Amino acid sequence: MKRAFYEQESIRGCWTNTELDRQISSCYYERMGLSKDKKALQRLASKDAQQLSPREVIHNPVALEFLGLPTENVYTESKLENTILNHLQMVLMEMGRGFCFEARQKRILVDQDYFKADLIFYHRILKCHVIIDLKIDRFRHEYASQLNCYMNYYKHEVMQADDNPPIGLLLCTEYGETTVQYATEGLSQNLFVSKYQLQLPSEEEMRQYLLESATAEDWAEYREEQEKNRER
Repeated sequence: MKRAFYEQESIRGCWTNTELDRQISSCYYERMGLSKDKKALQRLASKDAQQLSPREVIHNPVALEFLGLPTENVYTESKLENTILNHLQMVLMEMGRGFCFEARQKRILVDQDYFKADLIFYHRILKCHVIIDLKIDRFRHEYASQLNCYMNYYKHEVMQADDNPPIGLLLCTEYGETTVQYATEGLSQNLFVSKYQLQLPSEEEMRQYLLESATAEDWAEYREEQEKNRER
């Protein structure tokens, strides 16, 4: 019962992990049970709560190894999109809680020109649309401008009175952080660039990465932990 209560309140209030820990520590469940005005206590908790932000729901990188597309094979954006839809349940699990699939290849008419947004989701916790644009190459600055156009269309033509502004997620194979910074500066703060991985690193690659990135402090901490384990 207690766990279900906190799960429900977290979803309703869009809480972060930190906020959930704070509410548990402050005995919110127990205080709610004792309160004679539960609605007032709920409003107070919501008012002071640190809520989930768009940045916290976007994964980077997005692991798509379950699609079964070898990295060395040639594939198109259309094939990638079709494969994602064929594995939609797994994709939703990877994207995280709250994503609801709405449309693919959504036609957008601006002036006399038609555009197509690859994938459209609605996030029931953040209460906004999430527009995903798929690219099969490295990030280029024009990709951000294109996605920003789709976001503005949804903001002006689709968004309802009780919706929040849309989120844009550009998925590409790789990107340079400085290029992304310069390309997105001045655009919507809800536009995110993430890379996707068709295959997870092998055990040997991970071992090599850890060896190369470990600091002297890390090694000292590791040796200390090993010494403690031997003493036990």
